[in-house]
Amino acid sequence: MHYVLTEEGRNYLKNGLPEKRLAEMLVSGPRTLADVRRSMNDFSIALQWAKKHGWVRIEGEKLLLLHKPAKIQEQDALERIYKGDQVTESVLALLLSRNLVEKEHEDARQRSKHIEGTEVTNLTEDLIKTGAWKKVKLRSYNVEAVGKRIHIGKRQPYNKFLLEVRRKLVEMGFREMAGPAVELEFWNFDALYQAQNHPSRDWTETYSMKNPVYGRLPDARLVDAVRKTHESGWKTGSTGWQYSWDEQRAARLMPRAHDTAISPRTLSSPTLEIPGKYFQIVRCYRPDVIDATHGVEFNQMGGFVVAEDLDFRDLLGLLKQFAFELGGAEDVKFYADYYPFVEPGVQISAKHPELGWIELAGAGIFREELTKPLGVDAPVIAWGFGIDRLAMLKLGVQDIRYLFSQNLEWLRNAAVI
Repeated sequence: MHYVLTEEGRNYLKNGLPEKRLAEMLVSGPRTLADVRRSMNDFSIALQWAKKHGWVRIEGEKLLLLHKPAKIQEQDALERIYKGDQVTESVLALLLSRNLVEKEHEDARQRSKHIEGTEVTNLTEDLIKTGAWKKVKLRSYNVEAVGKRIHIGKRQPYNKFLLEVRRKLVEMGFREMAGPAVELEFWNFDALYQAQNHPSRDWTETYSMKNPVYGRLPDARLVDAVRKTHESGWKTGSTGWQYSWDEQRAARLMPRAHDTAISPRTLSSPTLEIPGKYFQIVRCYRPDVIDATHGVEFNQMGGFVVAEDLDFRDLLGLLKQFAFELGGAEDVKFYADYYPFVEPGVQISAKHPELGWIELAGAGIFREELTKPLGVDAPVIAWGFGIDRLAMLKLGVQDIRYLFSQNLEWLRNAAVI
């Protein structure tokens, strides 16, 4: 079996593995996490592998180099594979797990060699993978031919919308967060100060995992702070929910019910920046009656801003900006609303030309019962948009199910936004 470098592997061969570049960056002395993150696009990968090798250590907000590696076997292996040489099975397995190399089947290379120098109509997978497309002649296409409509290739309309939203948020200075689709109830509910007897945690309102049923809870100190806050309010000035908190209930696994489940993960992280702006666009799952504006599987765009001087007016202004710039709304309304983890809470609705007023998002200021156990003392404004409904505004769609439609006529004729 022959192995070749993936695109990522070729990049690391040319520029060096992320952990190698991180170690070289720290030779001159410790640097802050924020500084290093700004300097490296692949900082999380670099930190993961540098810590695994025992090269670096985090102390507070600083990153220190424990020792600089003299030789990195993975870096040498990339060069050997590029030259066609053999490497040890253990290193090869590591590179495969990191998606830096891949198998190249001999039959694909042989098939491609047979057509080198000839004229072809279609680009096949073999031609692209082996690079043989550079050595064939592509047959010209007669675009003036009459009698056949040509459908140009383009992204699926809703997928294109999500990419545009992500791009705009990054341009606005937000940093994207990520989290698992199968989540602990701890992150989905408990860390958000949602009581374990709250009706939204009932089996009719959320899905649960049949196997495995339980996962592993995070750091014991964090879990203990959340437990005390639920039971008595801890150091927040609250009286808590006044019940006996069940650790086993918090360890249950479930498909993520809302995007806000990711927020406490980031708020409790030592890499959180204050001030900071964060967002996520993720898939969520909830039992519901499927109709024109509801589904059991849907996307949400949420996030938070944390800073010392934030207030409720900042939140309202940000929500309005989202509705106008991301959804193309013509008018918006705000309503007071209740959510267990914010105070005050607000709902924003936008006007759809066909459906009338549609609820877009719930938002508010995170309660101190949520933020303080996670180690955050600054105000945090947060929101969760039903981005499927935002897309309905932008794409002029009247039924939310159409966003995921396989109707070729709609997919071909939908306007590119």
